[in-house]
Amino acid sequence: MAIPERWFSSKMKFGLVFSALLAAGLTAGCGGRGTYVRKAEESIKAKDLEEHVLALASDEFQGRRPFTEGERKTVEYIAGEFERMGFEGANKGSYFQDVPMVEMTVYHSGPVIVVTPAGRVDLSIPEDVIVSSPRVVEKIDIRDSGLVFAGYGIVEPEYGWNDYEGLDLAGKTVLVLVNDPGFATGDESLFDGKAMTYHGRWTYKYEEAARRGALGVIVIHETSAAGYPWSVLQNGSTGPNLVLRTDDDNMSRCGLEGWMTQDAARRIFAIAGVDFDTLASAAARRGFKPVLLDARLSLTIEQRLRFDTSKNVVAVLTGAKRPDECVVYTSHWDHFGIGAAVAGDSIYNGAADNALPIACMLETAKAFARLEERPARSVVFVAVTAEEAGLLGSEYYVTHPLFPLEKTVAGFNYELFLPLGRMKDVTIYGFGKSDLDDYVAAAARAQGRYITPDATPENGMYYRTDHFSFAKAGVPALFFKGWTDQREHGPEWTRERIREYWASVYHTPNDEYDPSTADLAGIVEDAKLFFKIGYRLSMEETFPQWREGSEFKRAAR
Repeated sequence: MAIPERWFSSKMKFGLVFSALLAAGLTAGCGGRGTYVRKAEESIKAKDLEEHVLALASDEFQGRRPFTEGERKTVEYIAGEFERMGFEGANKGSYFQDVPMVEMTVYHSGPVIVVTPAGRVDLSIPEDVIVSSPRVVEKIDIRDSGLVFAGYGIVEPEYGWNDYEGLDLAGKTVLVLVNDPGFATGDESLFDGKAMTYHGRWTYKYEEAARRGALGVIVIHETSAAGYPWSVLQNGSTGPNLVLRTDDDNMSRCGLEGWMTQDAARRIFAIAGVDFDTLASAAARRGFKPVLLDARLSLTIEQRLRFDTSKNVVAVLTGAKRPDECVVYTSHWDHFGIGAAVAGDSIYNGAADNALPIACMLETAKAFARLEERPARSVVFVAVTAEEAGLLGSEYYVTHPLFPLEKTVAGFNYELFLPLGRMKDVTIYGFGKSDLDDYVAAAARAQGRYITPDATPENGMYYRTDHFSFAKAGVPALFFKGWTDQREHGPEWTRERIREYWASVYHTPNDEYDPSTADLAGIVEDAKLFFKIGYRLSMEETFPQWREGSEFKRAAR
């Protein structure tokens, strides 16, 4: 839905006026600045955007998997474009930031056996369960690990919630539900109601289980709660795993991390003498206590280790007045490379995810490069690696920043664009969390568009891509795109196109670019929004802030 006018803050209303004037080239006190800003914006072209997509999503780039020839071609292409535009390499003159990682290829896993006094359940990989280990070791051997159902696997004192209360998890494996209790109940008083919080993400559940001392953690999948079908997990499990290299070789993480279907969970619970649906329902209510199942899990994982470095590509347009302050744009360049064949095609080209967004970022950068005068603040572009492995490239940048985070004004991310034509809406992921909403609303209004929150907050998209690494570190960050209301065909048509993408294209070899059907006009408009918002911030002296009630305000500068 569109955001009603009455919801706009006074600051937002000022921004609307600012953007309208800027778009018209009439900004007071700027002399000719409005004109050259408009000329820079007009340099963003569909034909240039398409040229980038045709290269990045081509078979020649082999699906852009880290540690492959596809990575080399991809990062050299992106760096070459930044150099051609006149950007500087942000890492002491280099465009590359090395990201040390370990590639772990599972060559043997299973059998996954659950034994109870009443019998045993044999789980098939990947039909019933998907297993891996983040620990940098060649073999994980788990024998008779006691199973615990820990509800949603959440510990959050602010909500008075502790799914691990009273548990000693040494040597045990926990089974947890995906998403939040509020999603299951629709109760707006539980966490954020229908909208997923970070507590609902599998990454949080892995982290919390490790903090509680568990040997293993398995998330029970359900399509509507996860936001994607089981097939997405199966496709993602066909290649090697990637983890960041750490001093402790990830021994502080659980030895087993995995997913399980609901059907497999029901079989285990039934043979252990309890009803899955009854316990899952109880887990969504306050006062739930974890349940020790009369069941033990055994499996072996053997993996080959490869130590190597992937690369973030980082370019900067140094600010003219306050070069130590910066606006950061991010987008991940990676996808799944060459994997399991689908209908005879084994190259996961990743056109929408994430070649189109990288192309959009390059067009935004081009507009900044065409400015006749440099912005007051620096503008930084980071094409990050290994988002598909769990935001690894952006996490590494944030823990090894090339520009101080306390001087990083804001972060904007480009993620998963569909070439569906011009949109009436600008969907904000992270709506209501920071002052950045005001900036997006102002620029959107100047394009004759309205802002709207994420229509499917239960999918937790805000927590699933690279701006989130900055948000966790306290930097106001979000992403946006036209997504719900195509100008000619309307919202119902748009919803159906997006449903088709999630159902049959997302994380499959079907994610390819077809020039004969693509309409890039909407992505061009989005690129112009990214430019105008970033330019405005690059010329200001203020720092946007997290709003009251945001879970990130505690980490803010």
